[in-house]
Parts: sequence; structure tokens; C-alpha cells
Amino acid sequence: NKPEWYLTQVLMWIGNHSKFLDDKIQPILDKAGSSVNAGLEFSRALVMLILEKLAADIPCLLYDDTLFCHLVDEVLLFERELYSVHGYLSSFPSCMHILSEESCFQRWLTVEKKFALQKMDSMLSSEAAWISQYKDISDVDEMKVPDCAETFMTLLLVITDRYKNLPTASRKLQFLALQKELVDDFRIRLTQVMKEETRASLGFRYCAILNAVNYIATVLADWADNV
Repeated sequence: NKPEWYLTQVLMWIGNHSKFLDDKIQPILDKAGSSVNAGLEFSRALVMLILEKLAADIPCLLYDDTLFCHLVDEVLLFERELYSVHGYLSSFPSCMHILSEESCFQRWLTVEKKFALQKMDSMLSSEAAWISQYKDISDVDEMKVPDCAETFMTLLLVITDRYKNLPTASRKLQFLALQKELVDDFRIRLTQVMKEETRASLGFRYCAILNAVNYIATVLADWADNV
């Protein structure tokens, strides 16, 4: 239940050994005419240990939503630091290959949808759902976006950020299909609320729904260039 222990340990080993590998080992490899990068090879070997550990652990966690989600979150944080701080190469083996394996991936999709729907329930039942966070700052709030619409688009953005480093386009497309499903679900929820407000079509909430739809359509159009 604490994957961060071994993930953090590996990041510490990579960081603590980098100077030694660069200053002592790399010159020997260079002198021998080798094209091997000592630091990257050290990182690759440690990541292989993590892949073995994940392959053994994941089957035990598949049906515990809390533990499985925690594992995915920690793996994504680990991957981010591995690439951004330690210069790991995308051509090397990575944890995303393990998360892409069929049984694990389908579970990931299932829990991602489950928690997204729970988030949508809470955002629409919130007292602030139809109020703009920036209602008192006119130059920021030209579109008068209700809180629920902004929170929903942030949810979609976070999901994209979580799956964008998957190694294959087919897996990314499955996540995109989930996002499209969530957009349609949100549309249905807005329609249901709107039907309750038809008698007051100039009322506060009815206008907020129209603003939400306009905002979501505008943001999705902006995202159209994002392959």
C-alpha cells in the first residue's frame, strides 16, 4: 500500500549516483570509444527492477480501487520526475508499458470513469455550482463561467495529463473515448437542470447553464489543435 517507498528510493539512487557516474564512469566509457551513457544505463537498470515489482504487485491490487488508484497516481508522479529531472529517454522501458497491459489498463479506465462521475456528482450538487469564481472581477470574467463548468473542464484536462504519455495511440484513443462519454454525460445533466428552469428562462440558473455550454464549446474548439 506504499508504492511511493520504492519509487522514491529509486529516484534517490538515480540522483545520488549521477555525479559519480558522470565524473568517474562516463570518462572511462568515452575513452573506450563506447556510446553508452552511464547515467541513463544506470536509470534503465533500476527502472527494470520497478517494472518487475509492478508486474508482481498489480494483480494483488486490481480489485481494490483505493490502492490501485494510489499506485497509478504514484507511478505517474514517478514517471514525470524521471523524464523531467533525470532526462530518461522515451525509447527506454517505462512504467506506462505495465499500465498499458490489458487487464491493468481496463481497470485503470474503469476507476478513472468511476471517480470522474463522482466528481461530477459533487460539482453539480455544490451550492456554488452555478456561481462564477470570478464574479467580482469583471475583466477576468467576461464569459461568466459557472464553477461547475470550469471544474468539469479542469477534470478533462487532468485526465488528458494522466494519459498523454501512454506509449500507444490506441490506448490514448480509449481514454479519449472516455472523455467524450463524460462530455455527453455532462450535457445530459445540464439538459436535466435546464428543463427544471424553463419557466424562468431569464433566471439566474438558466443563464448560467447557457454560459456553461458556451464556455465548454469554446474550450473544446481551442483544444481541437491538440493532436
